[in-house]
Amino acid sequence: MTYIENIFVCVAAPLVITALCMGKKYLSFFVFILEGMGVCLLSAYVNTFVAALYQTTAFHATVEIAPVVEEVMKLLPLMFYLFVFEPKPDEIKNAVLTLAAGFATFENICYLIEGGAENLDYLLIRGLGAGAMHIVCGAIIGYGLAYVWNRQWLKIAGTLGLLGASIAFHGTYNLLISYGSWVQHIAYALPIATVMIGVLFDKLFMPRLKKEYK
Repeated sequence: MTYIENIFVCVAAPLVITALCMGKKYLSFFVFILEGMGVCLLSAYVNTFVAALYQTTAFHATVEIAPVVEEVMKLLPLMFYLFVFEPKPDEIKNAVLTLAAGFATFENICYLIEGGAENLDYLLIRGLGAGAMHIVCGAIIGYGLAYVWNRQWLKIAGTLGLLGASIAFHGTYNLLISYGSWVQHIAYALPIATVMIGVLFDKLFMPRLKKEYK
């Protein structure tokens, strides 16, 4: 049995101490990292409960339950942040990506402890793939909300649409992973390629688009 709550305490403790030492300037970064890790912990409990409630198989829990639970759980603290602090668009993006990074990091740590650390090549590919997948889902939500949140007519529908898109991407990744065989390689490559395309688009085309619409 893997006691993930004990792992959470051990990983979070030095981050909390560091956050207290570094002051307010970096506080938001540590808060969202810890929130991402906490959401990962709570998602594991909720996934287990829902899977037991519906008595589903591991395959269906991974493909159908986990994407919905995890993406909804990641969205909840962000909604609190948006309603209470009313952040700027860039702050929304940074918050979501940091939260997603915290979630992916803690998930990889738990996977490493549960599955062992013998095969470095596999763990590196798996860590990059899963990490990139959560970052892509975070980017879908973060960049999307930065656009729709200040448009009242689009706020509710846009948020639900972005949530649906992130769930679909997450579910596709989990489906390919669960299928196994050579299909797993497609799953690992898909989010990494998506991140690379997104970064290139942001660096090469976004400055031109901003100039055109000024």
